[in-house]
Amino acid sequence: MPVAVIQMVSQSDVLANLARARVLLEQAAAGGARLAVLPENFAAMGRRDVADMGRAEAFGQGPILPWLKQVARDLKLWIVAGTLPLPPVDEPEARVHACSLLVDDQGQIVARYDKLHLFDVDVADNRGRYRESDDYAYGRNVVVADTPVGRVGLTVCYDLRFPELYSELRAAGAELITAPSAFTAVTGAAHWDVLIRARAIETQCYMLAAAQGGTHPGPRETFGHAAIVDPWGRVLAQQDQGEAVLLAELDSSEQASIRARMPVASHRRFFSQGARQRPAQDDEFKA
Repeated sequence: MPVAVIQMVSQSDVLANLARARVLLEQAAAGGARLAVLPENFAAMGRRDVADMGRAEAFGQGPILPWLKQVARDLKLWIVAGTLPLPPVDEPEARVHACSLLVDDQGQIVARYDKLHLFDVDVADNRGRYRESDDYAYGRNVVVADTPVGRVGLTVCYDLRFPELYSELRAAGAELITAPSAFTAVTGAAHWDVLIRARAIETQCYMLAAAQGGTHPGPRETFGHAAIVDPWGRVLAQQDQGEAVLLAELDSSEQASIRARMPVASHRRFFSQGARQRPAQDDEFKA
């Protein structure tokens, strides 16, 4: 079944971003996609009021969740809604998470993933310093869910640097993994392609890597290069910069064949802290 990965150049105006996202989702549905992935921060980039945005959504006073559910219903499309700020379901006054939602074609929220790894780093670009933990709380759970195109594992952007998460998703039965992202131009040029291909190869999953690709308020420049990668690490579709809708068909029989020929899941060995090999001592080499 076809899937779609979307690249955007989101700005600070939420309603304008949602209007652009609708156009792109319509293109995905017209192309036959059953599931489409929006990028990280699809509804807003460069805003400092994410806590207020999240609380408004939690109390039913924001535009993003109603829009998302309506578009899914209108287009009969499953959507991975990149990220949006949301507090915990049972704690609407708590700190927001960078939240990726899976919404079905009836407009129901099927799964929620709160970003586990927050981007607290220094980058040699115009902005220089990124501290997501200033705005967001850390997620706690690994999330997989069944969809018409297969069992989906949910991740976000900086998660790509932590392969143990992807091993957990594979162990939980993931067949495709989403990675809505907003990589900086500097880190993306250095690592984006190798990371998304490595995560596909080691999990033998399809990687659906949506992206932001352009210039945003802040100022901030994102790398783009949204891509769909197959379980052998082949890039099936990619877009350098600017808006785009990428489509590819998933081949479950080919995926099963790859996993059967190279059964890495059954070969994997885990080591506890105490079982890690200690450095050899000089006297061990003496006769």
